[in-house]
Amino acid sequence: MQVLKRKVLALVGNHAVAYAVKQAKPKVLAVFPITPQTTMLEKLSEYISSEELKAELIKVESEHSALASIYGAALAGARVFTATSSQGLLYMTEMIYWAGGQRVPIVAAVATRAIAEPWSIWDDHQDFVSKRDAIWIQIMAENVQEAYDMTIQAFRISEDERVILPVMMGFDGFILTHTMERIEVLEDNEVDNFLPPRQFNLIDFSDPIAIGPIATPEEYIKYRYEAMKAMERAKGVIEEIMGEYERISGRKQHGLVECYKCEDAKYVFVTMGAWSGDGKAAVDRLRDSGVKTGLLKIRVFRPFPKEKVEEYLRSMKGVVVFDRAYSYGYGGILVNEIKAALYGYRVPVYSVVAGIGGKDVRPRHFQKVIEDLINDNLEEERWLF
Repeated sequence: MQVLKRKVLALVGNHAVAYAVKQAKPKVLAVFPITPQTTMLEKLSEYISSEELKAELIKVESEHSALASIYGAALAGARVFTATSSQGLLYMTEMIYWAGGQRVPIVAAVATRAIAEPWSIWDDHQDFVSKRDAIWIQIMAENVQEAYDMTIQAFRISEDERVILPVMMGFDGFILTHTMERIEVLEDNEVDNFLPPRQFNLIDFSDPIAIGPIATPEEYIKYRYEAMKAMERAKGVIEEIMGEYERISGRKQHGLVECYKCEDAKYVFVTMGAWSGDGKAAVDRLRDSGVKTGLLKIRVFRPFPKEKVEEYLRSMKGVVVFDRAYSYGYGGILVNEIKAALYGYRVPVYSVVAGIGGKDVRPRHFQKVIEDLINDNLEEERWLF
């Protein structure tokens, strides 16, 4: 079989996402600058100025207005895009819920960053996971290649008529946004075939009318029920679309989760985002020392892949979940998702809260946690400073 030679580029994460957006050909963009996302906006502006991307970039005064602008454009049938981070995502919050509640096809990139106060420009996942109930599909990249691939897939997923939901693609601030990696990109015509022009809108232009979106209690719950069903359908649609992208690109896409050497493992890390690579390095070191360890990476946070989690983790001797976000008064966000998915199974699940506010986490930190678990020296919840 002939192996297709791919175009290879060296791009930082922000520019890789911008390159993918350019190939996706949105018609309307509205992005307000915020660290660490700003260089993505700058690159998109360059593409529009050079006419490599024929789109309207709306200059707005805030993130709230950015999402409001593309929300209207998406209702009228345009493919749209925005990006933000941290406080900017919080400022968008009102419109985030409008877009999710009305199931408007929008793609947003979120360069994850800690939330004030105290003020921080460094990475954690608190901003991203805070939108877990906003009726958005949420996917998270491990590296720059995945950020590029997932951005293209996000447009296809969002516009699939079986789903029609906004999609949020998260990738770690600075760790990915400003790190240059080797990536393989698709040809423009391949993206065109994978992602044809959007063929539907949510307004009847033959009889345009404006109706206040208020719903009675009897009707409101029906809209929420339909959103729930769409989110459940999205699991299969995401797997299908990622499988198609894998065949086109020649790169393994894994689907909702990635199982790294966890088939025969006794102990498994659970991660989401960039530090999955550090966890994989720790797995390799532990296996070299004779400890059968694996890693389950959550690639799709919403809809949460509970069936996959149950399938891979229900027989483990120990599961250690690394969280970059915390629900104060309750616990780590991801670990409690995992515990809920494993309810009814006698699997010990441990929580490690780390990387908050950008604190470095290395493979040795992962390795030490498993060593402590084996030596019965790991508490149910551990914070790494």
